[in-house]
Amino acid sequence: MKPKKLAREFYLQDTVGAARALLGCTLWRRLDDGMLLAARLVEVEAYLGANDMASHARRGLRSPRNESMYLEGGHAYVYFTYGMHWCCNVVMQEADIAEAVLLRGAEPVLGVEVMRERRPKAKKDHELMNGPGKLCSALDIDKRLNGASLRGDSLWLTARDVAISDDDIAVSARIGVEGAGEPHASWPLRFYLRGNRHVSQYRK
Repeated sequence: MKPKKLAREFYLQDTVGAARALLGCTLWRRLDDGMLLAARLVEVEAYLGANDMASHARRGLRSPRNESMYLEGGHAYVYFTYGMHWCCNVVMQEADIAEAVLLRGAEPVLGVEVMRERRPKAKKDHELMNGPGKLCSALDIDKRLNGASLRGDSLWLTARDVAISDDDIAVSARIGVEGAGEPHASWPLRFYLRGNRHVSQYRK
């Protein structure tokens, strides 16, 4: 049976709860030539809009760069960072709230050979998508998908096909947001599957 795309209602729920629920979900990407790629999410970070100084929407900041964050939940917010990497976020909540979940790590499910071609520097499969920029590179996600519906035909999400309990989910502060200052930099909004090799900062 073909897995169903996540319903619109999934993206309108509490952002932190949704971030945890995204772990184990499958991200699908249909390339321009029709090739289908898929990856199971293993690491995410939540960003909570205007009151989160680590967010691109802190203090209600709105610009051409982050305009997609203000769409209704269920769209992609894709941005360029460090002059070299694309990062993909799942927009959450009602329109104009600007909350989102950054996709930080995933494990290959379908199309791994294509992912290896796109990520030739990855020596092992668990290095293909163990970071947000690597994830986007492996799945050919860039500015073309900024603002795209996650219920469309180019990029979408389906529900977990593996059992995950609360004990399987580890929690930490987000990575690389020290400049946000306290307490925002220490908020426990990074969620990942404990012991999974595809996590960006894997530790045994």
